[in-house]
Amino acid sequence: MGAPTTETTPAAAPPPTTRGRGRSRGARALPWAVLALWIAVLALAGPLAGKLADAQQNRAVDYLPVSADSTQVARLQDALPGGEATELVVVYHRDGGLTAADRDKAAAQIAGIARAHRLTGGTPHAVPSHGDTLMYPVASTGPGQDDAARNAFVTDVRDRAEGGDGLTALVGGPGALNTDMKEVYSSLDGPLLYTTVAVVAVLLILIYRSPLLWLLPLLVAGVADAAAMAGVYGLHQAFGVTVTGQSQGVMTILVFGAGTDYALLLVARYREELRRIQRPYEAMRAALRGCGPAILASSGTVAVGLLCLLAADLNSSRGMGPIAAVGVLCALLAMTTLLPALLVLLGRRVFWPLVPAYGSEVPRPRGLFAAMGGSAARRPAAVLAGGAVLLGALALGTLALPGSLRNDDAFTSAPESVAAMRILAEADPGRSAQPITVMAPTGRTGEVLAAVRGTEGVASAERGRSGGGWTEVSVTAQAPPESAGETATIHALRAELDGPYGAHVGGPGAQQADLAATSTRDRWVVVPLVLAAVLLILVALLRSLVAPLLLVVAVIAVWGAALGIGGLVFGPLFGFAGTDPGLPLLSFVFLVALGVDYGIFLMHRMREESLAGAAPAAAAVTALRTTGGVIASAGLVLAATFSVLVNMPLVSLVEMGFVIAVGVLLDTFLVRTYLVTSASVALRERVWWPGRLSRPRTGP
Repeated sequence: MGAPTTETTPAAAPPPTTRGRGRSRGARALPWAVLALWIAVLALAGPLAGKLADAQQNRAVDYLPVSADSTQVARLQDALPGGEATELVVVYHRDGGLTAADRDKAAAQIAGIARAHRLTGGTPHAVPSHGDTLMYPVASTGPGQDDAARNAFVTDVRDRAEGGDGLTALVGGPGALNTDMKEVYSSLDGPLLYTTVAVVAVLLILIYRSPLLWLLPLLVAGVADAAAMAGVYGLHQAFGVTVTGQSQGVMTILVFGAGTDYALLLVARYREELRRIQRPYEAMRAALRGCGPAILASSGTVAVGLLCLLAADLNSSRGMGPIAAVGVLCALLAMTTLLPALLVLLGRRVFWPLVPAYGSEVPRPRGLFAAMGGSAARRPAAVLAGGAVLLGALALGTLALPGSLRNDDAFTSAPESVAAMRILAEADPGRSAQPITVMAPTGRTGEVLAAVRGTEGVASAERGRSGGGWTEVSVTAQAPPESAGETATIHALRAELDGPYGAHVGGPGAQQADLAATSTRDRWVVVPLVLAAVLLILVALLRSLVAPLLLVVAVIAVWGAALGIGGLVFGPLFGFAGTDPGLPLLSFVFLVALGVDYGIFLMHRMREESLAGAAPAAAAVTALRTTGGVIASAGLVLAATFSVLVNMPLVSLVEMGFVIAVGVLLDTFLVRTYLVTSASVALRERVWWPGRLSRPRTGP
């Protein structure tokens, strides 16, 4: 994985090549010019990067397309007097039963909240849920659509709702949940960045075993991350690209993970060239010529695969595509310009204590990957069959994936809003504590109310605000929030109201149902698009149909196995009650794009060996031996960076980080090492069909 422990001293160094004065001046000036340019970029990008967190949109309704029924409800609520209301539920609870003093205290606190804020419908009335629990629905249009005002309203209600002496007072409801979600996302940026930097730093120190060299890729990745955040903020301002806490976090992971991978490839090639070429500037030119095309091809493939997410209907998924692509491209630019400039300016001493001496022999690679390739070459059919059975068995774990993730289960540690709703669910499990909102044409509100009250699964319905030709109807379902029963009630309401009355059905439960439905639609559209785009790029790069198909099938198998492992551990081991609806699609796009990235390095080298006249088995083993160490190091770095998400407080991030990290490890150490190699050996020349390399060789 790392550099060899010793360097071979030169027996006789070849004479230095004569350089012209112009080239010498360029060798001195160009790295400084590149460094100055990146300093200017960083100075311009810094202020814009700092604004990206404020551009995040983390509400469920922000993720949905405009055409979704629940999005229409939110839009119509915005047009009502006061705009969309911030809806809360103040919950009072005492084990063993509430006392009269508890009820008086609760009533006094709610009255104080009503005096301090303009509440919808005046002072709220208590809704008894159980002998030990009391619920007060609290809603206000005062905060409007301003996130800061909403957060301030929620915070003030929480400050005024006080328990003590065994009395618990908690604030839940959709408004409180949105506030808690935003606070969690806003708190992620620092820990996510610091943890990622620490993980990458440790791995680079182990790989390079140098007191200085490890710092350069890390520093350059940090510059690339700042540039990427500024670029994404520009996209948001110019084109309205949806930025979420998830997409920003994944972008940072990609910048450090993919960027470090590119650095590993470049530094490995540069180290080789320094033994052959005396001047660092000329050695870097040779290194960029040698590995640059492969890095460009792999990063371009990743970017194109990610941009296929633009075809998604979910705003969050559609925004993830360009945001992640910007991160990859910024990492590419920084690692192929700024990193070379720094390496050239620092000279050979940057590799101390393992300095590659000019004229020294290249150390013999370790035999691990040669042994792996040899075992795959000896019995390719058995290795391929065994690997396929293993991946297929792991993929069966997808059948154990839990259902769609509910809002209440979105956190690894329950915040106050979730704790409040869980108390209500335990006190009255057969009653919903969050409303379903129906927007009815004002002229037909009476008919809509009658139809709603007659719909199966509805406990009650009340008329709300009116404005702009629409009237709000608040519906309470008989089933608990976001349960199968509530979802059935939502579908029944839509079937009853959409056609005859032109009404729309929304609210938190409807938003989750729309998220699940839109995610399913996106998978059917984006997955074939990603496969087609990646396949076409591979055909163009490898001049073959079979080799690209082999790589695509391999990454699909990796995705299925990684998702299956997630299904086996998410519930039993992690205790998750659901799976994020976007996990299958996003994990597919990332694993396919990143897996093909490594496949390009391996197959490109295999093709080079075949063009040089090597036999198919020898070409496959040589390609694995020469690229295996770098690919293994890159895979470990990428898997480690995505595993940082496993420590985040949101279930969706934990699930995504786990599946992608496991998939990258499977791809690096099983599929890429054994299965692709054994398949290439078994197919022999046919792996390059219909190119000229597919024709059997004649003669010696």
